[in-house]
Amino acid sequence: MSHAQPYSLADLQQKALAGHYGPLPEEYATTSAFWLHHTTRLAGSEVTYRNHYLLLRSGDAFGACSFEAGELAPDLCADLSGHSLDKLLRHRSATVRVAALDAYLAQVLPHREAEGAVPVRLPDGTPEVRARARDKAVAELLAVPAGSKVALIGVVNPLVAAIRDRGGVPLPCDFNLRSTQWGDSVTNDMRRVLAEADAVVATGMTLGNGTFDHILDHCRGKELPLIVYAQSGSSVARAFLGAGVTALSAEPFPFSQFSAEETVLYRYQADPR
Repeated sequence: MSHAQPYSLADLQQKALAGHYGPLPEEYATTSAFWLHHTTRLAGSEVTYRNHYLLLRSGDAFGACSFEAGELAPDLCADLSGHSLDKLLRHRSATVRVAALDAYLAQVLPHREAEGAVPVRLPDGTPEVRARARDKAVAELLAVPAGSKVALIGVVNPLVAAIRDRGGVPLPCDFNLRSTQWGDSVTNDMRRVLAEADAVVATGMTLGNGTFDHILDHCRGKELPLIVYAQSGSSVARAFLGAGVTALSAEPFPFSQFSAEETVLYRYQADPR
């Protein structure tokens, strides 16, 4: 398998279609598609998170991509099952393309078999217990001096707290939230927080909303640590380790919020060489 490093999502798509990462995508079919609308309000919070996911199952892997409300209709799923992944990698919808790419890369190299993947077991329990454990595991990937400003692209309140616990100063940015649980102002101007940041934590949502390539280019140009916290798109984000992404928390489906039982996420660090 070639380990050619991509420089953008479009480049990764073309490399996958050309077989750089394993068997050609045309050898894999999508057996089922899911459109999920999920909301969460943790205890003590006045914030309701609203998330939308497209999931594609292919063989023993799930590919996922988050998307904004209203972007895709549920009945789209009827047109996605039964097609080969190479066809879906060329779909008109960027969300479908990312989910198909995630399914393909998850099949050719599952996280559980990947070199460098360090499993972290999230405990069974309430949503609050599991969210704190998950976001602590993400924040531990930050290796920056105390007082460093950390752009958080995609706000998750327990992750704001976990960054503070490690001495970082969170700079929250989100398209859909205006304040954190503690009253911190949340901007929707990504460039503003990137300009101030000493390090960046971005969620997998950025893979589907068109902002990932810009974040990647900025961090490469400024030589900033870029930690990706990916539920959706975790195998896609993994392809950029050492190519702009310095660390990754990868949580394949089913995501922690969909279970009260013990689940596993996988942490990666890019080779410093």
